[in-house]
Amino acid sequence: MYIQNLIIYKFTSLYHILEELDLDLNFKISFEDNERSLKNKIKNHSNYLIISNKKYLEIDIHLVLEKTPINIFQLVEKINVEFLKFHFNSQSEMNVNNYNIDLNSREMSMNDLKLKLTEKEINTIIYLSKSNKPVSIDELQKKVWSYQSDIESHTVETHVYRLRKKFLSTFDDEEFIVSKKDGYQI
Repeated sequence: MYIQNLIIYKFTSLYHILEELDLDLNFKISFEDNERSLKNKIKNHSNYLIISNKKYLEIDIHLVLEKTPINIFQLVEKINVEFLKFHFNSQSEMNVNNYNIDLNSREMSMNDLKLKLTEKEINTIIYLSKSNKPVSIDELQKKVWSYQSDIESHTVETHVYRLRKKFLSTFDDEEFIVSKKDGYQI
């Protein structure tokens, strides 16, 4: 599980309240009272949410609590929802070569062109893109399709063939997935 970092910015009273509840919360709490220390804190964390009692323009991922008092359960729920949104959004997009993949909608795009993909196609592309060397058919069968290597199947070859056809017709790209002697590679 990833660590969720809740940073209380210039809101001392909230920090003291949440600090008392720290053991019952599923995020790590810290307090910052100046912009420099806040920027340093953010550099060291990828999964964070900043809470303050007023809006600061220099802060991106920010929950502002202007209306207080607030029920503590509602506050914790708001914080958890914000972390879920952040987590969902951070996992929703990735880049492979010149293409952008939207994992939530299962679309791949480049410029104004979009290609709808299946879940297996997305998983194949992700797996191939994370490898620095060609990936064998057996490895793709095991890792993407969860097949045993002793089963005779042309599933991988068929999917890669269809995926290449989609890329050729949508993006006019014959080189997205290439065949090497040891397997497939992006």
